[in-house]
Amino acid sequence: MARLKVKYTEEVAPALMKEFGYKSVMQIPKIDKVVVNVGCGEARENAKVLEAVVSDITAITGQKAIITKAKKSVANFKLREGMPVGAKVTLRGDKMWEFLDRLFNVALPRVRDFHGINPNSFDGRGNYALGVKEQLIFPEIEYDKIDKIRGMDIIICTTAQTDEEARKLLELVGAPFER
Repeated sequence: MARLKVKYTEEVAPALMKEFGYKSVMQIPKIDKVVVNVGCGEARENAKVLEAVVSDITAITGQKAIITKAKKSVANFKLREGMPVGAKVTLRGDKMWEFLDRLFNVALPRVRDFHGINPNSFDGRGNYALGVKEQLIFPEIEYDKIDKIRGMDIIICTTAQTDEEARKLLELVGAPFER
């Protein structure tokens, strides 16, 4: 079982129950899913770019990425509806916990001049969004094998009702927030 999942069940859930005074264990906020998304605008000209993006995300998350397609046509971007524009992975269960463990304890500390993640990036409903500027911070990516440095969005969806509950949940799980 994932190390972070054990920590959640043994330490975090009881601490949240005590702090917020929940009446039922089902009210305790938990991490529902993690979505890793890479937008790739140059994919419309070059199909090989999308293959590289998919292989990078697959290596990082351990799960095959799906290609996202444009929902609307935008003439200024030379984009038609249905064209491939990126790739994403939705992680749940043990893979999600393993990914979060690697993100918080291995990848983020490798960022140059890292002082913590922004504690204000909550959406008002208990979900947290985080942008990473380069995929090289993950140890699964080999520097010599990449064609271009790309960033990614990591969205952590929780069952918390408020941002305060979600912030406390992520803090107790081990998210390195700025002080």
